[in-house]
Amino acid sequence: MSRFDLTPPDPEQLQALAAALSPEERHVLLQHGTERPFCGVFLDNKREGTYVCRLCGLPLFRSSAKFDSGTGWPSFFQPYDEAHIGRIRDTSHGMIRTEIVCARCGGHLGHVFPDGPPPTHERHCLNSVSLGFVDEGQPLPDPLRRGGAEAGPP
Repeated sequence: MSRFDLTPPDPEQLQALAAALSPEERHVLLQHGTERPFCGVFLDNKREGTYVCRLCGLPLFRSSAKFDSGTGWPSFFQPYDEAHIGRIRDTSHGMIRTEIVCARCGGHLGHVFPDGPPPTHERHCLNSVSLGFVDEGQPLPDPLRRGGAEAGPP
């Protein structure tokens, strides 16, 4: 069970959060778009910390679970907490894939594939624009002002 409040933002909160996004962030997070490979700001990020949802601030992945998949998108073998990731069957583009979304706000993150490293053998392939990053030891963002676990360090 997650120590974070996974209650979705109400419509007014979601509208306020979306208003702070760039056009590309809105396209990816809210319209299930994809950024071009090899251009995301977090592809080569080597800092220690936590990757969070760009829209609602929920922690999604730890830097210790990041690996170089060679695909052109930041890749992780394990989520921060499985409850923080929603999985949706995606049959777009003539293939069957599993889309991953933020479990709290529903923002599109990317896709997960069964070709990652041990121990999970999963490759969570993410769009950098769907993410924020918090350096190790720094407080997590709390854009929904929920306090509690969300106000403390990762």
